[in-house]
Amino acid sequence: MKKTAFALALVVATALSSQAFASGSHAGGHNKVSIGEPGDSKKATQTIRVTMKETDDGRMIFTPATIKVRQDQTVHFAIKNAGELAHEFVLDDKATIQEHKITMEKFPDMEHDDPNAIRLEPGKSGDIYWTFTNDGTFEFACLVPGHYDAGMHGPLDVVKK
Repeated sequence: MKKTAFALALVVATALSSQAFASGSHAGGHNKVSIGEPGDSKKATQTIRVTMKETDDGRMIFTPATIKVRQDQTVHFAIKNAGELAHEFVLDDKATIQEHKITMEKFPDMEHDDPNAIRLEPGKSGDIYWTFTNDGTFEFACLVPGHYDAGMHGPLDVVKK
């Protein structure tokens, strides 16, 4: 009987701890994604200044609203959260953005440690260096629950050289 109770307790503890790990971190998920790979800061040929904020009418926006870069270009994204809420800047293909959006709705406190994403508290700034190895239309977005639906996403066009 004691062995059965111990085994049951062990199964429950394992199940609970696996749920905690599932929601805790998003590290290591995207070192190379369909739009490219982390860039070398010394090779950046362009800086794009991105501002994230809320508007008086309840929308949430990025400035600029669209981004266009060249394939094989390394870009420095200088990102500033000028809003009153935490925001994210995530670069990826549209399908992966949508998958990540659903995951974030389930686990809103998930921490990011991906080179193609940054989460910033109000008033904070950060940087992403990215090399765009593939051409096509991709997306940038804020995946804090509710922010994407409030307008916080835009097209990222990577054109062939």
